[in-house]
Amino acid sequence: MVTIRYAKDNFELNENQSVLDCLTGHGVPVPFSCRSGVCQTCLMRATGGTPPEISQHGLKDSLKLQNYFLACVCHPSADLEVALPDDDDIQAVIPATVKSLKLLNADIMHVVLECHLPIDYRAGQFINLFQNQSLGRSYSLASVPHEDEHLHLHVRRLPQGRVSGWIHEELRPGETVEIRGPGGDCFYIPGNTEQGLILIGTGSGLAPLYGIIRDALSQGHSGPIHLFHGSRDLNGLYLTGELHDLVQQYANFNYVPCLSGDDVPHGFAAGRADDVAFQQIPNLKNWRMFLCGHPEMVKIAKKKAFMAGASMKDIYVDAFNVSQSA
Repeated sequence: MVTIRYAKDNFELNENQSVLDCLTGHGVPVPFSCRSGVCQTCLMRATGGTPPEISQHGLKDSLKLQNYFLACVCHPSADLEVALPDDDDIQAVIPATVKSLKLLNADIMHVVLECHLPIDYRAGQFINLFQNQSLGRSYSLASVPHEDEHLHLHVRRLPQGRVSGWIHEELRPGETVEIRGPGGDCFYIPGNTEQGLILIGTGSGLAPLYGIIRDALSQGHSGPIHLFHGSRDLNGLYLTGELHDLVQQYANFNYVPCLSGDDVPHGFAAGRADDVAFQQIPNLKNWRMFLCGHPEMVKIAKKKAFMAGASMKDIYVDAFNVSQSA
């Protein structure tokens, strides 16, 4: 008899019964709608065991790699421990020491954290950083696991931002903070190395993109990689030197800094990053897209990318582009 473990309870799975029917039959509030694996409302994650391949049909590869599955079409042949995507108990709080704090520009702080326990993450995912037990924010990871010893964050300060203000004004190297994570599916997936990658970001949305680019290049991605990073003026851009160095090092990497203000010097593209990207590459069929930054830009760019031929399965969005700056 197969056992399904949810939270601290064990439920026996009846013959031909789905994980969804098993859990809801025992009062577990799993959301669902179509019951046929189409709407993805019943998305869950296996925290122990491996979900059947058929229960992951239609999911993005990034979700499959994290053991997500559709409960309504999941009929496991072995025991499975499961959780809902937003269950806090999936991940424990991890203490981390602040190794360094350095301004990348006037508004964005480079935060380096040394975790006290191992953390398995992919470049471009996010962690939750807590000021105290009741106040935390999500920040994307610019670091690459096999290249960087510690976690790297880019924290933009906003007026009256409680956590970002604390990071910029009060946090000091040597202090211990608490984090939870990682999460998110905005990261590079090995394979299909010849596929073109387009990355569009604004402000501190560069953080996950910088990690994704370095991850892809270090894993031998051979297809073209185009980064469009936008700001209103020069003061909003950062890591320009490091990105130009990557251009010199890798023939398949192209970096286009974009300025939407009136004064656009030589060497910079005039206009919003998404507009410039779609002007330069109008046909997006078979391209893989990564969109991070201002929520309105991300929303518009996602729609434009789909209309220009990109598959929705190939469009990855930073899930916390709003709270990263709070």
